[in-house]
Amino acid sequence: MTSAPHPDDAIRATGLSKRFKTGRTYIEVLKSVDFDARHGDLTMVMGPSGSGKSTLVACLSGLLRPDEGQVSALGQDLWGMKTGRIDRFRLDHCGFIFQGFNLFSALTALEQVTTVLKHTGLDRDEARKRARTALEEVGLGHRLNQRPAELSGGEKQRVAIARALAKAPRLLFADEPTSALDGENGQIVIRLLQRAAKEHGAAVICVTHDPRLEAYADRIIHIEDGEILDDRRTTPGAARAPQLTFIEA
Repeated sequence: MTSAPHPDDAIRATGLSKRFKTGRTYIEVLKSVDFDARHGDLTMVMGPSGSGKSTLVACLSGLLRPDEGQVSALGQDLWGMKTGRIDRFRLDHCGFIFQGFNLFSALTALEQVTTVLKHTGLDRDEARKRARTALEEVGLGHRLNQRPAELSGGEKQRVAIARALAKAPRLLFADEPTSALDGENGQIVIRLLQRAAKEHGAAVICVTHDPRLEAYADRIIHIEDGEILDDRRTTPGAARAPQLTFIEA
């Protein structure tokens, strides 16, 4: 069951179920899951491959319609909206970070971020200004004109984070954001996600199977076989408000 409603709740889901058809049978990936996350928190959703954690995030973010259940996101009935309104809600309020970076090979780092901002209705100059600020925040102010082929894996993921943060999303979803990175770059990425929660007030929901990231979470939810097995808030003060220093090459 979900906890009692909290004033800082950004998203709250009840009874989420999702099934996928395989041949003549159905695989139940989510089994009446309840979930909530708060503004200013980094909530870690952990579990083995196939546990249902990525499906849960897809249902929470409007990417995948659940078979049953409801999602209240920023006070709105997410799945009660028409498809076009759900798309607009994601554009206006959500940021996404994936393990595969999802960058356009022909665009520079600055263009990657600017392109997304233009879709929100900003003019070219304001979009470039915000994009530059976001890239500087993740330590890439000196790499604005590099394309993905010229960037390391860690730098590519930081471009993806800048692209997500530039919109100032109130909901930030990260699906295995460190899986393709080494330990040092993975730590940088998770600290940036923590900063998004603490300094920008976003509700950050991070799916991962990497136990090294637990120290940075405000809350850890373990899911397995489509069910939440454990839900706990972490000890205050653990790995809080880290200082990030980027050295320009």
